[in-house]
Parts: sequence; C-alpha cells; structure tokens
Amino acid sequence: MNISRREAITGRAFLILLMVVTLLPFVSMLSAALQPRGTVPSGLEWPSDPHWGNFVDAFDVANMGALLRSSLLIVLGVVPAAVVIATMAGFGLGHLRVRGGGIALAVLLLGLTMPFEAVITPIYYQIMDLGLLNTRWAIILPLIGLYMPFSVYWMRAHFLNVPKELSEAARVDGASTWQLFWRVHIPLARPAISSLTILMFLWTWNQFLLSIVMVDDPAKRTMAGALGAFQGQWGTDLVLLCAGSLLILTPTLVVFLVFQRQFIAALLQGSVKG
Repeated sequence: MNISRREAITGRAFLILLMVVTLLPFVSMLSAALQPRGTVPSGLEWPSDPHWGNFVDAFDVANMGALLRSSLLIVLGVVPAAVVIATMAGFGLGHLRVRGGGIALAVLLLGLTMPFEAVITPIYYQIMDLGLLNTRWAIILPLIGLYMPFSVYWMRAHFLNVPKELSEAARVDGASTWQLFWRVHIPLARPAISSLTILMFLWTWNQFLLSIVMVDDPAKRTMAGALGAFQGQWGTDLVLLCAGSLLILTPTLVVFLVFQRQFIAALLQGSVKG
C-alpha cells in the first residue's frame, strides 16, 4: 500500500505523541522515586543526586519477597487451569460445534458484559460460605471463572479459522477426537494460546479488586493488591510509594517486552484469516 509523504509524517508524529503520553507517567514516577526520602517530588525534575537506594528500602519495607512469592503462586493457580479449560472449550465450540453450543455462547456473551464490580458481592459471600476467605484460593477460583468468557471466545475465534480439511484428513487416518485436538490443533493454536497466557498473566498479576476484598493479609495478595496496604502505611512518603509502585510494575513490563512478538503474531494471525 502506497502512502503519501504527508501521511507518513502525520502517522509518525501521532506515534511519537502517543509514546510521550504513555511514558510520561513512568518518567514522572521514576524521577519522584529518586528524590531524597521525606521530600515532596516536584513534577519531572530529575534529582541532582539520585537516591537509587530508595528501591531497596521500598523492597524491604513492603516485604516484596513475600509479595512476589504470593503473586507467583496465584498466577500459577490461575493461568494454567484457565488456559487449559478455555482451549478445550474453544475447540468444542469453534471446531466440533457441540450440541447446545449456541446457548453456551449466549451465556459467555452475558459474562463478557458484566464487570468485576457487579459480581464482587455475590462472589464474596460464596467464598465466605466455602470458608476460603483470606486465602489465595479466594483469588484463584473467582479469577478462573471470571476469565472464562473472554478466554473461550479468544480460543473459539482461532479454532473457527482452522480449515476443516485438516480434521477430515486426520479422521481418514484414524485419529480420535483427542488425537485430533492434541496432535493437530494444539500445535496450530500455539500463537493464540501463548498470547492468551500473556494476557491472563498480566491481568492476574495486576488484579487489585479481588485481592483487597477477599484477602486481609497483604502477604497473601497479588503485588498490585498489596499496594493498597503499602499506600496506607507509607502514603505520606511519596518517594517510597513511587519506588514501590515501580517495583510492582516491573515484572509485567518485563514479561510483555519479552513475549511481545508472540502476542503480536497471534493478533496478526487472527487478522489475516477469514
């Protein structure tokens, strides 16, 4: 596709503006985190003597080691189970066209329209009846269910675009439904599965609402959920609060930067198939 020089310049200018708007809050937080303890940060002013030790202090006072362990346990409890269930459900709805699939899709669509805030109260009482309040299961189990509508639709969209001739050829060779799923469709679905895994990791790691409602102990929350307790205890120390916030954001940024190619590949794969 040919574009004019004016369109190219306009597009680049827009991208640069978007990058500036996106990075400006992070630069502001970094400059604030490097100020001396007890001071009030003033905008984007870079300190003449950066205090990198503030990050070490924030790591110690917030008990980041325990928070990191708790977040990893929650992610390991949510992401693998949700990806497996969503992949199998997406295969059944998108490729096998199981009976009652239309009703299931309507229910999933209803789930997509409901925000977390609308269901947090009934979830709280259900978790309380199960005796799981103030445990990591109070975060893991609801998240698996809340992620299902989007995850199943994501995987269903992939399986809908897989040519049926592949399955017919495998059936002729004597493949069972499980062999068809595991040996034919799963290798083809790796970009979609990897991108869904990245999304669910980021959403779980950054989960805030369920963490602060279901769990009282900050050491059993996600790192984002523990930020609420950190802010309450150290809210007057803005320098330490900014340093702690950046430490919490770092793992998600690293994961996205490392796996961004797989994520973009899955999006492009879905855009060119029809």
